[in-house]
Amino acid sequence: MFYDKFSVEGKRVLVTGGAQGIGKCVAGILARCGASVGILDVNGEAAARTASEIGGKAAAFSCDVTDCAQVGEAVGAFVRRFGGLDAVFNNAGIVQHKPAEELTPEEFRRVLDVNLNGVFYVAQAAAKEFMRAGTGGAIVNTASMSGSIVNIPQRQASYNASKAAVAHLTKSLAVEWAQKGIRVNCISPGYIATEMTGAVRDDWKEFWKEMIPFRRMGTPEELAGAVIYLMSDASSYTSGADIIIDGCFTCI
Repeated sequence: MFYDKFSVEGKRVLVTGGAQGIGKCVAGILARCGASVGILDVNGEAAARTASEIGGKAAAFSCDVTDCAQVGEAVGAFVRRFGGLDAVFNNAGIVQHKPAEELTPEEFRRVLDVNLNGVFYVAQAAAKEFMRAGTGGAIVNTASMSGSIVNIPQRQASYNASKAAVAHLTKSLAVEWAQKGIRVNCISPGYIATEMTGAVRDDWKEFWKEMIPFRRMGTPEELAGAVIYLMSDASSYTSGADIIIDGCFTCI
């Protein structure tokens, strides 16, 4: 049946930044939809707790995505555990709220290292495995509406620059790997209620809600459908796309 093309049943999916927030939520939904899920996170204990909560179709992998060698080892461990790799939700990321003139070089590099270099290292390692297996595969990166607009009132130039780079990296990899059967897409969430946004100032959150046409922040669950679509066979002709999921924020 045609609707079977939207299924992720039996797919083996690696989720980075999977111990909490968007990654944890999407990983849980993928598992409930029949996928086997690897929870990859720099916090190995938190990854293990999340994998335990999800149950038998999940396993934890401790990895710093800014370390290319660790990424390669983690992808190899995932393949040994599940017998292969079909898709990646490349979601690990951090944010720095600080005026640009006050950012230290180390702070700026750290955001770029996690949000951009980490995405590339994971995508590269996954692509090598897809090519080795000759199966093709799907990579879904997490960019952000912040790659298309400049957020206010907070100051986050390093984050915005990193996410704009992720969106263009996605397009570049999609074109390079198209003939290899590897599809690369990204989602660009708006303001989503997670641990990351929950820690910011209340007056900022109220300001954001007033600017969002939906008059509320989104939930991680509202991102899962796009991720599942981009991993499924229903999106077999979709690559290099950036799906903005922001409650119409970037429309105004």
